[in-house]
Amino acid sequence: MDTHRDLHVAAALSSLGAVLGTAAFPATTAGYRQLLEWACQFGPVSRAGVEGTGSYGAGLCRYLLAHHIEVIDVNRPDRAARRRNGKSDPLDAQEAARAVLNGRARVQDKTGDGPVQSARMFKLAKDSAVKARTQAINQLKAIVVTADPVLRDELAGLSNSVLFRTCARFGGIEEDDGPGQDVLQATRITLCLLAQRIEQLTGQIRVLDQRLSRLVEHHFPQLLAPVGIGPDSAATLMIAMGDNPEPT
Repeated sequence: MDTHRDLHVAAALSSLGAVLGTAAFPATTAGYRQLLEWACQFGPVSRAGVEGTGSYGAGLCRYLLAHHIEVIDVNRPDRAARRRNGKSDPLDAQEAARAVLNGRARVQDKTGDGPVQSARMFKLAKDSAVKARTQAINQLKAIVVTADPVLRDELAGLSNSVLFRTCARFGGIEEDDGPGQDVLQATRITLCLLAQRIEQLTGQIRVLDQRLSRLVEHHFPQLLAPVGIGPDSAATLMIAMGDNPEPT
């Protein structure tokens, strides 16, 4: 299958590599059902090569796996070759099927619906929140350095937690004094907004840490056994291992 955001193109090949047919289907649950019904018209379907299993093809992969079809992750065609030969979705779909048939593509796609996928989602949200919080902290501290001396002296020497709480209480955010407001007031409002953003992101990170911890403890408690391995590192190991970890 050649997968796209709104449309998937499928090609069916015989065991000898002959093209039995090509067709396009919507990237929806109904479209997935139509695709599988269409493919089964040519005979029993046991394997499917899908491009973009981690992006546009993710939903299709889950549907096929739920119907006991082995899904093989197929790399997208070489871009240089595509430029030389022209872009053709049916040809790309046929190449994906041939890659499975001749053994060039061998990597089985994961189910994407188990605890590993849940950990991946929580980790994605946490990493994004950590990055945004770090940016907000750096911005807040940079503003303090260049602030009015009176304000800078007021905030000097405070620990991070106290600094953020102090700035978050500055208030004045809802008030709009128009173009007449001075720089000091604008600075206090900006510090307040950044501090409140930091507190909100810190709360999100705390909740996501708790969810990751419960997920690991329930499904893979053995990952927490080694000294120094916390829930966050254990979740990273879960994701690296994939949906089907096997003992070595």
